[in-house]
Amino acid sequence: MTTLDALEGLHGAVAVRDGSIVLEHYGSGPDSTWGQPLGVIDFGPGTLHDIRSMTKSITALLYGIALAERRVPDPSEPLLRYFPRYPDLAAEPERARLTVEHALTMSLGLQWREDLPYTSPDNAEIAMELAPDRYRYVLSRPVLEPPGTRWSYCGGATALLGALIADGTGVALPEYARAKLFDPLGIDAFEWIAGPDGVPSAASGLRLTPRSLVRLGELVLAEGAGIVPAAWVRAMLEPRLPNSWGGEYGYQWYIEPVDGHRMWAAMGNGGQRLFILPELRLVVAVTAGNYDGDEQWKTPLAVLRQFVLPAVAGSPPA
Repeated sequence: MTTLDALEGLHGAVAVRDGSIVLEHYGSGPDSTWGQPLGVIDFGPGTLHDIRSMTKSITALLYGIALAERRVPDPSEPLLRYFPRYPDLAAEPERARLTVEHALTMSLGLQWREDLPYTSPDNAEIAMELAPDRYRYVLSRPVLEPPGTRWSYCGGATALLGALIADGTGVALPEYARAKLFDPLGIDAFEWIAGPDGVPSAASGLRLTPRSLVRLGELVLAEGAGIVPAAWVRAMLEPRLPNSWGGEYGYQWYIEPVDGHRMWAAMGNGGQRLFILPELRLVVAVTAGNYDGDEQWKTPLAVLRQFVLPAVAGSPPA
């Protein structure tokens, strides 16, 4: 019989249903942060872990808070209006059509490749981090198709959202997150990695514990829990465009079924996952070290399918 310790690269897993822990497990193994080796780590409840692109989904939560405070533009507003330092780009008709919603749904229609290892400067997100001006880099990519046509994975889209939050609130993204999201949830330990330009990465920079991820998942399950506006959470989780593997995408969140259950998910390189199954009132957080692996998705899905779902089978939510 397979055990959790036998799952490749599994570092941590926490599952909570209606506030009660269904499963909690921590392993040991090599880890890294943004590609920098950390050595072999004995993981535990207080160990911070890269959550990589799950950061995008948390940036979307912050956008909803800032929108309610009228600090950031409505999704329908023109995107380049809020980057007035690039009048040359705004003057191009095909770019002038970009809206904030196109960034939220990753449908900018611009050339962007993240299907290369994140150790390569040819990966668009890495190139953005190395660029002298990350926002110009994103907004000046060649236009491939009209915006809103197709979902195409793009960390640059999230970087633009991070800029709108930081510019609109007047504080850096980590400070805004601490005050408006993490402190209200009792999350007192986190790190937010910045690029060489000192800008915190809205796309992939967060380090959190699995327990903290579960708290964020419970917030989503509770339609914002009075911290994020409920109307925003509903809009964020509304399917907007099909993704490339048969699921759907909302505002920086994935919406797809698993074994007959509706699921909302945040996903990150290496097997980082936050699964929310609303009908089961279930939240599952997984951290792993299978960075850039072709089958990195297998470990978190195995945690869900082989260990969590059987544990709650036949037991209705409270």
